[in-house]
Amino acid sequence: MSPTGRGAQRISIPTGSGWGIVLAVGAALISGLAVYLNAFAVKQLPDAAVYTTLKNGVAAAILVIGAVALGGRQDLRAMDRRRWTSVLVVAIVGGSVPFVLFFTGLAAASAPSAAFIQKTLFVWVALLAVPFLGETLGFATLAALFVMVMGQALVLPPQGIVWGRGETLILAATVLWALETILARRLLASLPGHVLGALRMGLGLVILIGYLLVADKIEAVGRLSAAQWAWAILTGTILAGYVATWYGALKRAPASVVTSVLVLGAVVTGGLTTLTGANAPSPAVITGYLLIVAAAVLIILLSRSAARTVASASLEMEPADARPG
Repeated sequence: MSPTGRGAQRISIPTGSGWGIVLAVGAALISGLAVYLNAFAVKQLPDAAVYTTLKNGVAAAILVIGAVALGGRQDLRAMDRRRWTSVLVVAIVGGSVPFVLFFTGLAAASAPSAAFIQKTLFVWVALLAVPFLGETLGFATLAALFVMVMGQALVLPPQGIVWGRGETLILAATVLWALETILARRLLASLPGHVLGALRMGLGLVILIGYLLVADKIEAVGRLSAAQWAWAILTGTILAGYVATWYGALKRAPASVVTSVLVLGAVVTGGLTTLTGANAPSPAVITGYLLIVAAAVLIILLSRSAARTVASASLEMEPADARPG
């Protein structure tokens, strides 16, 4: 059907767990860059909540435009009240409240500390994915997750962390994002990732603006300089790319796998911090980074092997006359 018919043809987006892993790696790279830049950008604006709202507003605008271009209006019309309620919960626990908590905490914590705490997301998701999503964690996967935790402990030794208000806020945000991941994974069974991502950021933006109004912080937006707006636009654009790749990955691959791959972002953040700093990483830190990468690669290989096993079992269950060829 031509675009001049009843509606423009949708853009075909590849599916499959392999594409999910590719998108998860992309999300990790974007996340590592974002954490590094946000640690600096949040300190350039007068308030973390103002910065978060502006940045999320830029991301929401990009994602909404993208969702409309991909035919998201049809999916919105098909949504019932129950799904709208679930989407609203995603916007609260994923697209608004944790951002305020995270960036308020980030203003008081270092970029490596924030990256370490936020990257424990995979632990919380793994714990929740088994009972709520029915995902299974074999011995090899559990061993890889343990190696990943050990790698992060070498990168930022627990005894070197001074726990304060900033770290507490970042941990609270991480737990909320874990809950969002579980709910989003269930919603993505019936919603495209670009639609849920746009709704998450769009509805979350409304909540954030409401927060600024109640907290009497909205007037600060009008006093921002061009440089401060530039930071919000830059980081908001990066956030849009992260949400798009993150939800695309979560729709195609298990939540525990996607969040584990996301830990690679800590390596990116650490690398950028090293490149722009005066001190080279110690052998222990380098070892930690290598363990994180090795664990992520192992989890990816185990996921691909499990996907092939499931596909093979499904093919064997099909009637012989139903198979292609």
